[in-house]
Amino acid sequence: MALRGLAASGPGSRGPLDEAVAAAEERGAPAVVVAAGGTPEDDEEDEGRGRGLLRWDGFSAWLHCVCVVGFDLELGQAVEVIYPQHSKLTDKEKTNICYLSFPDSNSGCLGDTQFCFRFRQSSGRRVSLHCLLDHYDKDLPVYLKDPAYFYGYVYFRQVRDKSLKRGYFQKSLVLISKLPYIHFFHTVLKQIAPEYFEKSEPYLEAACNDVDRWPAPVPGKTLHLPIMGVVMKVRIPTCHDKPGTTQIAQLTQQADTHISVILPTVHEVDLFRCFCPVFLHSQMLWELVLLGEPLVVMAPSPSESSETVLALTNCISPLKYFSDFRPYFTIHDSEFKEYTTRTQAPPSVILGVTNPFFAKTLQHWPHIIRIGDLKPAGEIPKQVKVKKLKNLKTLDSKPGVYTSYKPYLSRDEEIIKQLQKGVQQKRPSEAQSVILRRYFLELTQSFIIPLERYVASLMPLQKSISPWKSPPQLRQFLPEEFMKTLEKTGPQLTSRIKGDWIGLYRHFLKSPNFDGWFKTRRKEMTQKLEALHLEALCEEDLLLWTQKHTEVETVDLVLKLKNKLLQADREHLPVKPDTMEKLRTHIDAIILALPEDLQGILLKTGMT
Repeated sequence: MALRGLAASGPGSRGPLDEAVAAAEERGAPAVVVAAGGTPEDDEEDEGRGRGLLRWDGFSAWLHCVCVVGFDLELGQAVEVIYPQHSKLTDKEKTNICYLSFPDSNSGCLGDTQFCFRFRQSSGRRVSLHCLLDHYDKDLPVYLKDPAYFYGYVYFRQVRDKSLKRGYFQKSLVLISKLPYIHFFHTVLKQIAPEYFEKSEPYLEAACNDVDRWPAPVPGKTLHLPIMGVVMKVRIPTCHDKPGTTQIAQLTQQADTHISVILPTVHEVDLFRCFCPVFLHSQMLWELVLLGEPLVVMAPSPSESSETVLALTNCISPLKYFSDFRPYFTIHDSEFKEYTTRTQAPPSVILGVTNPFFAKTLQHWPHIIRIGDLKPAGEIPKQVKVKKLKNLKTLDSKPGVYTSYKPYLSRDEEIIKQLQKGVQQKRPSEAQSVILRRYFLELTQSFIIPLERYVASLMPLQKSISPWKSPPQLRQFLPEEFMKTLEKTGPQLTSRIKGDWIGLYRHFLKSPNFDGWFKTRRKEMTQKLEALHLEALCEEDLLLWTQKHTEVETVDLVLKLKNKLLQADREHLPVKPDTMEKLRTHIDAIILALPEDLQGILLKTGMT
């Protein structure tokens, strides 16, 4: 793999990257000039893609755009740069990016701060990369699909600068993406943001050109991604991965000696670091997230706020958290009024906030987590207590979980002892996270397996599928029928935790998470029925059938079979490639057996 932008080794030497950046600065040239070290063919490709900024498919598979947000004395926060220049953002999206890219003034984040935010894409946005991302989407785990939202990955720098009127340099480099690959994009920013603040825009353009050359984020593939002299090795998860296993890309082959950074995960956060102040209440928080309860995380900075919210949504994995969540939420957010109104019950959402104003605005919410500064790995903060909501009166209330919620399940003391022992023995945070993640996974699986088993029983028997009738319908989900199955196949078979599991299931069946989960499962099962129906059709002697039927019926059959092919392709039905080929062969054979005038008409419809 040819690496672009590798700096020359050796003290004081000036590598191709530095020379290209310098040349670009002098001429004000576009990024393409920074692709040093390529072949003439590379240069031609760059000329076509870089100068006109018309085709950025490689870039668009990973990022929507890169923004630089600065502080203007008259305007406040303002987007100074959007790259590539052809990237489209609505005014509402730009406003959200502006306010979400800076910590609240009270946070006092001096130095460099990294965090993440999430906001709705504007309605009516035309999807620009349907073919690439939609095709790979089908193999992604459901919890990594988030098509209606953008994620913003922020590297904010605030340092004293007497030459500026405010006395401070304040700027954010922000990656906007549809991919919730939190760990990956934070790592990318760590590599490029400090250099960007030194070298400015030509450096940023060079980095974007490197991203444009990356292979697509195909689930299940291990990828080598070069960016500005660093090569990252990552693996994109797939829905076929065994839950709880992290497919770490190991540095074993000699060919890997040029790898600079190996990421064990693209999306996971440091679970234990985030749960550390509240790990005594981990199980209660797992219940609140599972049930889609309204939850506010009040934190001292956007870093703590966003990490904690993401850890909460992650704790019910492999279940997807189907309600809304905002890792960092401000009073300027376009949904602020919608989420803070007192005229209705708080919505099912997890908000991460830092502004003390929210202590007053959201004090009617039923569950509030107030945390202090997250400690570095190896240190443990004082454990917060569960307190009544009425105690959350002042802006400087102490850290704690403020709720009147009574957990359905008894607390698992074993996991608490295990984590406490780890702290005493100075076990690394990564190892503590593995223990906590496994605990949450086992809890979630014990809960979801009885539901999976019951839903599987709603599938019609394969023998009921007839090629000459529409695919049969799934049986209806009946809550009381499901409850009766729990006595023999309930979570007590796989979990040591006691408690009111039945009550937890009843509550869950009314939640957005159940609704989202069941809709997903129903769609998968319906698609499976369609695929089985297609296979049943392929096993029939369709040519023999046509000999016993009229031309009108035969033409109708051909049109229906073609529609089946289109549907299989459009909906990514789980059909074997040889089944599709078999069906095309059937269609061709039937058409050729028809009179020539009909053949011409049917062949004009294409699709064969």
